[in-house]
Amino acid sequence: MFITRRLEFDAGHRIPDHRSQCRHLHGHRYAIEITLAGDIIQQDGDPANGMVMDFSDVKALASQHLVDAWDHAFLVYAGDSSVRQFLESLPEHKTVVLARVPTAENLAQTAFTILDAVYRDTYGNHLRLERLRLYETPNCWADAVRPALGPASAFGL
Repeated sequence: MFITRRLEFDAGHRIPDHRSQCRHLHGHRYAIEITLAGDIIQQDGDPANGMVMDFSDVKALASQHLVDAWDHAFLVYAGDSSVRQFLESLPEHKTVVLARVPTAENLAQTAFTILDAVYRDTYGNHLRLERLRLYETPNCWADAVRPALGPASAFGL
């Protein structure tokens, strides 16, 4: 069974090598959709009876481990030294330094990596993160998905 929870946050970024407007400092109203897979819990007396995971728990964990850190922050690439220096000069500015350029694709992959460990079998029902969709705008998004385990990948080929 698959379930999905959507959360939204605001953040700034820039794509330093971009040839158009995105090379400038700007911000977005991001949205993330977290899709989890797992068995439906069938346990009388369990608060999650009939669920894969309680949607409020999906939100709480995503907020604690990702959204609260990125919300109203500037997401800056570690290699963007001039912008990093500027942001570091602002007292108490909320800045998140990332190992990769903060494109929608890289942010989705980074978020997937962070949350994958958070949700893994949290409820003992084979729970796993299957997909993380990050909307940069209502019309533009990137999907980070769990690779399918086919015969070749199961053997490291």
